Amino acid sequence: MFSGKTEELIRRLKRAKIARQQVMIFKPVIDTRYSDVQVVSHDHNSINSTPVKDPQAILKSAQGYDVIGIDEAQFFDDSLVEVCNKLAYHGMRIIVTGLDMDYLGQPFGPMPKLLAIADEVTKVHAICVKCGSLAYASHRLVRSNAQVMLGEKDEYEPLCRDCFKKALEEDRRNARSKNLFEE
Repeated sequence: MFSGKTEELIRRLKRAKIARQQVMIFKPVIDTRYSDVQVVSHDHNSINSTPVKDPQAILKSAQGYDVIGIDEAQFFDDSLVEVCNKLAYHGMRIIVTGLDMDYLGQPFGPMPKLLAIADEVTKVHAICVKCGSLAYASHRLVRSNAQVMLGEKDEYEPLCRDCFKKALEEDRRNARSKNLFEE
């Protein structure tokens, strides 16, 4: 999070529109943080989008477009991989953004498979809020075991690998001590 993924997606799609390419952008229907119908960056740049419940809806709506943008791909299931392949084999350029890891540093949703089949991968990084290095992961600041939890700067912070490891260890210590007091 906070690396500029959505900002880069918006930039690329706006350039495609300037080039008079037919552009369609999709986002998961659950992502309503800034808007129900727009993809919006943390800097509040935006582009109109079509919210969808599942990747099959993308396949049904993408006919006739040159460029397909998909934001927050980690929130879709693995069928997104097949959908992206089908669209690409029909000559469409597919631009996908998403987190490659969840709040525990584990692969997130279809992202590992999408990275494997991609023609090109651009990995963007936030800056660690603790030490200023390149961020490695998004550390969750609130207690929740749900893998999918929408949030922003009050719920997540970007951390480098070392600071992330320390934060996870601290989270585990706090959880153990809380469990001791609850028993």
